[in-house]
Amino acid sequence: MSRQTIYFRDLGKMPYRDAWDFQESLLKANVELKSGSSGADTRHHLLFVEHPPVYTLGKSGNKDHVLLSDAELAANQIEFFHTNRGGDITFHGPDQLVGYPILDLEKFYTDIGLYLRNIEETIILTLADYGIRGDRSKGETGVWLDPEIPGQERKICAIGVRCSRWVTMHGFALNVNTDLGYFSHIIPCGIVNKKVTSLQKELGRSLDMEEVKMKVKKNFGIVFNADIVSELA
Repeated sequence: MSRQTIYFRDLGKMPYRDAWDFQESLLKANVELKSGSSGADTRHHLLFVEHPPVYTLGKSGNKDHVLLSDAELAANQIEFFHTNRGGDITFHGPDQLVGYPILDLEKFYTDIGLYLRNIEETIILTLADYGIRGDRSKGETGVWLDPEIPGQERKICAIGVRCSRWVTMHGFALNVNTDLGYFSHIIPCGIVNKKVTSLQKELGRSLDMEEVKMKVKKNFGIVFNADIVSELA
């Protein structure tokens, strides 16, 4: 496969519904190009965003993993969406880096498992830039710290994707300076008795979000053997 170009946009702070609709529009445009006879080429995108507090549930997830009632969600100003991605329940909020790759995997490889492992590898490399050893937990998508030590397992990055005609959407959520208290109101990813963590908690200091974005973007380009080209949102 030839080296690909991925167009990058930082959407800043954006409500979840707006970002979801934007992703859907980019996916639809690529799927239509693949279905048509115009000969026009698909285009890869990588979106970064921060959301206001929101719980999102994967298409096969269990709503019982949200431990607050609808009234309590409203009282705490937390939105809820049942999405079309894989995975179970997770939280998105301020100071969490959410990444949405919209890639035509036929230009990379037609292997969803490999795609998920490569997103994990992007985050593992980023954690290594901060002296933290990220790892995989057998049978559980995402990036973990100490997954093999009972009682010490803690998740730092959740991953859930959708793919249509090998075009991806949704993606990853890396806890940077995230308020981890929000996770106490859910069973994160439907996994009982395992903790969540953040870069801030592990390092004992607040991190510069722009610096983290730069590192993730760089490592994404390395793992996917692609040039990341910035464009205005």
